Amino acid sequence: MSSASLAPASARSAVVRTRLSGISLLTNPRLNKGTAFTEAERDAFGLHGLLPPHIGTLEDQRQRRKMALDSQSKPFGKYACMRNLQDTNETLFYSLIAHNIEELLPIVYTPVVGEGCQRFSEIWHRPRGLFLSYSNKDRIVQILDEVRYDSVRCIVVSDGERILGIGDQGAGGMGIPIGKMALYTALGGIPPEHCLPILLDVGTDNQALLDSPFYIGWQHHRVRGQEYDDFVEAFVSAVERRWPHILLQWEDFAGVNAARFLARYRDRLCTFNDDIQGTAAVTTATLLAAVHATGIPLREQTIAMFGAGSAGIGIVDLLVAAMQQEGLSEAQARARVYAFNRYGLLVEGCQGIRPGQDRLLRRRADVAGWKLTGEAASGGAISLYDVVRNAGITVLVGVSAQPGTFTEEVVREMASHTPHPVIFPLSNPTSKSEATPADLMRWTEGRAIVGTGSPFPPVEVNGKLIRISQINNSYIFPGLALGILVSQARRVTDAMIMAAAKALAALSPARADRDAPLLPPIAEARKISLVVAKAVALQAIAGGVADAAQQATLEEDIRAYVWEPVYDLYERIY
Repeated sequence: MSSASLAPASARSAVVRTRLSGISLLTNPRLNKGTAFTEAERDAFGLHGLLPPHIGTLEDQRQRRKMALDSQSKPFGKYACMRNLQDTNETLFYSLIAHNIEELLPIVYTPVVGEGCQRFSEIWHRPRGLFLSYSNKDRIVQILDEVRYDSVRCIVVSDGERILGIGDQGAGGMGIPIGKMALYTALGGIPPEHCLPILLDVGTDNQALLDSPFYIGWQHHRVRGQEYDDFVEAFVSAVERRWPHILLQWEDFAGVNAARFLARYRDRLCTFNDDIQGTAAVTTATLLAAVHATGIPLREQTIAMFGAGSAGIGIVDLLVAAMQQEGLSEAQARARVYAFNRYGLLVEGCQGIRPGQDRLLRRRADVAGWKLTGEAASGGAISLYDVVRNAGITVLVGVSAQPGTFTEEVVREMASHTPHPVIFPLSNPTSKSEATPADLMRWTEGRAIVGTGSPFPPVEVNGKLIRISQINNSYIFPGLALGILVSQARRVTDAMIMAAAKALAALSPARADRDAPLLPPIAEARKISLVVAKAVALQAIAGGVADAAQQATLEEDIRAYVWEPVYDLYERIY
């Protein structure tokens, strides 16, 4: 930010020096303090008359904004209110989240961000982040070269094609990078000026958006094939040139593109895909906590992965690695996992096999002799029920975006094989969940160990309220990014992802009490991020992708870097 001296948090004093004044200062969301500007600051920056005479505090403002938020009766109204606040006063925005994490996390991110993306054109009113449209493909370098982006250290980028479970939202997909970057700061303490959300606008195949006169994106069918790949390459090359040490997070690309871009670029720059690696880490962490509560180690569990897109593949790969750390060979570990696509069990010769799913295929010999029902009995697709029945599934994970697919029949069959079935319907938003926790508990007589991708209320079991842990990537990616940035890691390795998962698993309340939640309260997110960041940074050093000299002061460096949403004093530069 050229107008203010905003040094890295570790070197920042309690005074911000800026040349902005008057309306320019009040309309800068990073610097605006609203009524909290002091009398001396109002004198120095020409703010008298532009502000009401009352001199308030951050606490006063937070209470007032919370009242305004509470007056909104619908979640989307609250989302729009928070987005407006972020574009008006970032410090107040983050302070409000920090004091109300459990209440506001579902508002600023999942599940409400899904509707926020669908209705993004309705509420867009001020620039935030960058829209890099295909029509401007020859201007990417010029756009990124603006001096206002000198402080950027991390980027979240999406092309809006596969937003949560609701599909192609085109330019409206920008709600995801904005939301993710907000959580980098709110939950990980990464300074706002270091964060840049980006939307690669290559068009949309959502006909409703193409027909809408209000759609703010490039109204053109999606560019695909080599032209699309060349555009992404131009973007990555421009980013490398502008910020050689950037952290780049890929978000909500279509499954096949998500996997191949990660494979193409992960050894070229410091990058990760949260849909693949973040989801895998938080799922693995929660499953490690769950199986600890069952008393049966991971290496002895039999897992059904319902959904084999990029997220499902990523989860399976990390679970296999975790089983190998418990003593199994890769082949033995993969033999304990049954994966599904939209047609049924992934087995040799089945329908709809996509790139990357080869390592999930079961041999026909693995299912020979099974007692099959329905279409499977005559050689058709093998259903989830048939796999649960014949393989004795003990863990069921859903990333299918197909609501209601964990049926009573399937769940009751599963519960007949194991005293404590572990069931994770992870699809979001809530409308896409494979089952509700209340149903899962009812169908298993309260024996199931449940975690969900979307937030659900507690469930009463035998007169006791059971809190359902939301298996939310927010437990992982803010701390992962924090550890990467502080350690100045050059790459994101699989070992760093595993370190993040194990650090979170170690914080599980269920390790001490089987009836306790699988994950700590999300209200403790900032503390969790510090733990995850340290584990990630130590692994980066151990793996040789970060400077070992930092290890001695690592914890101190992490705490010094973390930004807190408080008002600093301002001095004017003339």
